Amino acid sequence: MSDNRPIVAVVGRPNVGKSTLFNKLAGKRISIVEDTPGVTRDRIFTEVEWLNTYFTLVDTGGIEPDNGDVILSQMRNQAMLAMDMAHVILFVVDGKSGITAADKEVATMLRKTKKPVILVVNKIDSQKQFDNVYDFYELGLGNLHAISSANGMGLGDLLDEVVENFPKGLNTEYSEDIIRVAITGKPNAGKSSILNNILGEDRVIVSPIAGTTRDAVDTYFEKDGQQFLLIDTAGLRRKSKIYETVEKYSVIRSMSAVDRADVVLIVIDAQEGITEQDTKVAGIAHDEGKACIFVVNKWDLIEKDNKTLGNYTKEIKEKFPFMMYAPVLFVSAKTNQRMNKILETVEYVASEHAKRISTSALNDVIGEAVMLNQPPSDKGKRLKIYYASQTDIKPPKITLFINDKQLTHFSYQRYLENKIRENFGFEGTSVRFEYREKNRR
Repeated sequence: MSDNRPIVAVVGRPNVGKSTLFNKLAGKRISIVEDTPGVTRDRIFTEVEWLNTYFTLVDTGGIEPDNGDVILSQMRNQAMLAMDMAHVILFVVDGKSGITAADKEVATMLRKTKKPVILVVNKIDSQKQFDNVYDFYELGLGNLHAISSANGMGLGDLLDEVVENFPKGLNTEYSEDIIRVAITGKPNAGKSSILNNILGEDRVIVSPIAGTTRDAVDTYFEKDGQQFLLIDTAGLRRKSKIYETVEKYSVIRSMSAVDRADVVLIVIDAQEGITEQDTKVAGIAHDEGKACIFVVNKWDLIEKDNKTLGNYTKEIKEKFPFMMYAPVLFVSAKTNQRMNKILETVEYVASEHAKRISTSALNDVIGEAVMLNQPPSDKGKRLKIYYASQTDIKPPKITLFINDKQLTHFSYQRYLENKIRENFGFEGTSVRFEYREKNRR
């Protein structure tokens, strides 16, 4: 299920400062911090290091035990899942507002976990407010820490106790072999359903309300010895529809999720077809040089004949001519149709994205391509390719040593790229070219 690293869950009712504490410990802004109860709705994961000990910190949706609202009830389930998977739980309460009935109910839930629970009294910004702290012993959770997440007061002692409570033998090192996968696309295309299907559990809130996933959610996952980091992103919306500051954060986060990924799944709603948002996220992923897979979801809802799949594939290739390299999968997260192909294809394109080919093999292919089709010439001067070398991976970069950059032409580069792909594959990834003029003495 995970990479066997200690997991610390931050739980508590809405608006007690959980996300502010999370961001302070993470050292960067990850959770949305907004003075609106219920803004953090899914669990948010980040990597934290304290005194050379690494652990995973999980921010949860606020718990409101008696609220029957569909989102808030699922937030409660999310927090319970986080508590179930955590090794240490930080229970955050508001030192300014005092104990509430919800705090007492959450404390009752936490005592049943039989796990180390650290009571964190937040918003204690001055010595004068310290007298408020003692009331919280009534929750029956033992020792507590008075902190101010906003100004960082008390965090060192808190982290010391967190680390002391880790079970022995857990891994605090990171694997270099993790494949990072961003699941992107427009709101309500089924991204969270795809993630849940892959994981085999309801790890992310799934709701028919478009835009349910506001935060990017990181989930570690292992299958057949291969570790994955799955990033479920907030769907990209048209800029004209972004009124709330919360939505602005979400768009930025979707772009940063692509930036962090090795492989990007571009999820398309089969019924709605290709949208402007799909084009935008695909363009971002291509420009960033990520390995890409088009995943057409809700395929079970499409009426089909023997040409439907071929026509849909052709339409995608026509809309994304710059991404002819990207495989197209037709799936249904709801009925499980072809879902097993997703991770299989992710592993394949990740290996293609990181593939290196030898200089001798590359030059054999380039030499043969030049013999079959001479490079372009201008005013009697012809492009000469002296030799080629692959100089980078993720994405693969081919450096061509030539006589004159002004003689290069996009159509000939495309010809060379096609020949390289015919021989070496590189499916699922762009191939970049760099030209260097060889100094002649």
